[in-house]
Amino acid sequence: MKSIGIVANPKKPKAKKSIQKIILWAKRNKIDCFFSDELKNLISKKEKLLPLSTLSNESEIMMSLGGDGTMLKTARAVGRGGNPILGINLGSLGFITETTSKNLDNALRKLLKKEYQIEKRMVLKAKIDKKNQPSMFALNDVVIDKGGVARLIQMHLYDGEDFVCSYSADGLIISTPTGSTAYSLATGGPIINPKTNAIIVAPICPHTLASRPIIFSENHHLKIVVECDKRDALFTVDGQIDKKLISGDSVLVSKARHTVNLIKFPGSSFYSVLRKKLHWGARPSIEE
Repeated sequence: MKSIGIVANPKKPKAKKSIQKIILWAKRNKIDCFFSDELKNLISKKEKLLPLSTLSNESEIMMSLGGDGTMLKTARAVGRGGNPILGINLGSLGFITETTSKNLDNALRKLLKKEYQIEKRMVLKAKIDKKNQPSMFALNDVVIDKGGVARLIQMHLYDGEDFVCSYSADGLIISTPTGSTAYSLATGGPIINPKTNAIIVAPICPHTLASRPIIFSENHHLKIVVECDKRDALFTVDGQIDKKLISGDSVLVSKARHTVNLIKFPGSSFYSVLRKKLHWGARPSIEE
């Protein structure tokens, strides 16, 4: 390993201390460090700053210091590059991150000795079906919702050319297995092992008792047609990028060709994370 790129949430109290620890470790092991330019106030002027959009071009491995939001931001910056990403949680939940600032020394040791595996995570490709609209990519989910108005919108779901159903709801979540433990879970969506490739469609507050989440295989191409009268709806990618939709707009969603490659250490388990962070399977305790 010759170089690493560091993305961090500068608002996290533990960010500066963790970054300094990584800098010292990298210097001892003759590894070049490159930093996202938003970290300029946390590091000395002699360190190498780069725009987030080009950081992965100079970095063999990416490190993401923060929470899941920082991980999603890092994954989007890497894009098709495929650089492995190590997530270091500096926040509370950090469901996608692999380790914590408390275990940083041990993580760096394993990284140097290459005691890790690469876990490929499926990515969604989403696009508004209009001329000159760019494709966007989501590690977690794509969401279509009613925006700031407390009123239902109509959405019509197609699987290729086949009409699936119509939704009268606050919105619709189209999720990856990685995103199945995020917003989709809050709507009653299923938990799917992130090594599985599938697409989950889950309505948000549907105005019916008969509407439930549905799972499609990875090769299906979905289209959602929006009806929202004279007001705008909102199209959001990984909770970080949004675009307005008008009535009649269609959103196309399918599996992307590239994956996000996460660094995983031996003994890491999706199910242990479920138990620890979401209290999966825990029985309620009654204190007298």
